[in-house]
Amino acid sequence: MEMMLNLNKTSANTNKHNYKDYLKSWLTVMGPGLIIMLADTDAGCLITAAQSGASFGYSMILPQILLIPILFMVQEITVRLGIITQKGHGELIRDYFGKGWAYLSAATLLISIIGALLTEFIGVIGVGELFGISKWFTVTVTALFLIVIALTGNYRRVEKIGVILGLFELTFIIGLVMVHPSANDIYQGMQTMPLHNESYLYLVAANVGAVIMPWMIFYQQSAVVDKHLRPSMIRKEQGDTLIGTFITQGIMIGFVMLFAATVFKDNTNSTEETVFNLVSSLSNYIGWDAARLILGSSLLGGALVAVLVVALAGAWGITETLKWRHSLNEKLNRKNFGFYAMYGAIILLSAIMALFGKNLVSISITVEVINALMIPIVLGFLLILEAKALPDKYRMHGIYRWIVISLSLIIMAFGLYMVGPTLGIW
Repeated sequence: MEMMLNLNKTSANTNKHNYKDYLKSWLTVMGPGLIIMLADTDAGCLITAAQSGASFGYSMILPQILLIPILFMVQEITVRLGIITQKGHGELIRDYFGKGWAYLSAATLLISIIGALLTEFIGVIGVGELFGISKWFTVTVTALFLIVIALTGNYRRVEKIGVILGLFELTFIIGLVMVHPSANDIYQGMQTMPLHNESYLYLVAANVGAVIMPWMIFYQQSAVVDKHLRPSMIRKEQGDTLIGTFITQGIMIGFVMLFAATVFKDNTNSTEETVFNLVSSLSNYIGWDAARLILGSSLLGGALVAVLVVALAGAWGITETLKWRHSLNEKLNRKNFGFYAMYGAIILLSAIMALFGKNLVSISITVEVINALMIPIVLGFLLILEAKALPDKYRMHGIYRWIVISLSLIIMAFGLYMVGPTLGIW
């Protein structure tokens, strides 16, 4: 009897030990997928989701749900490419398509990134102004804070800080609890999709375009390389990406619901184009102080993690193309000066443009067009590299491969569709 008890105790200790080891290995891998998805729900995306809910209510929830598979499928390709080849996206493009295509990809990426960062800094300025803080203070402190983070010379530390910043996006849940959306209204709204409405289609296209960003592909592929993930960790990192996918789309759906339950329900026809617009509209239902605290922290968290991720994606993408040293795991020195200088320059240039920019609407339109035009190029490169750069056992096969290709073509089509309405062509 005593022997059986000892055996049971030994077995329990072994299981406990195995569980701890598994949890430790899981936490070691987690990060790249989660941080990239939190950055995907940046200030611009959250404003788009809010406008969607305010204009068309709960009918915009279903498109957000349908975007979950393609978002995961695209980003998990970067996981396999990065871990197996141990090369970033820019480096692989140069290796397989030559310098010309790599330089073109890097140039368009840089333009897109500057525009994206400009949008984030405008979001930071907007949040600061809600509390009477000067844009000079908020932008300066934000830029210096993010530059100092990168100079720590430790990718894992940077990743942890980024995830913590991004989790502040979840404060919007407090607002949802306060406005308590009707379950019946949500169910009814999800059954109606006014596809005949041009404005609805445009917002759907905007949401699609906001899901797949070129810099996301560059970042996650370089991140898994810098984190030294091994082939045995692919499934865990795919799991990390899947969790991040559900969180980011959950945040988008939450913002749709928040404004569908308030602004749309009362048919106030407000326009949610700035941070102030969002807070002003919601304040009619939960009060000014609650609205600015809840939305301010949520939008600020999204903007900060996006600035960090987007700037790193640009620095990695460009320095990989140029064959410069490009690791966050090395403190600043002569050999990697170009990488850190590129990162700092991208942030500072964007910050200065946000402070002195005159025609910000025109700049934003240009950025949207560039992103729309880049989606087919970036996804095209990604799919070709998946077929050429990976050993057969790590490639997509069968029906899954055709599903990914088909959904990618749909995303490309929506990206190109965005060009016309944005420029006023159709």
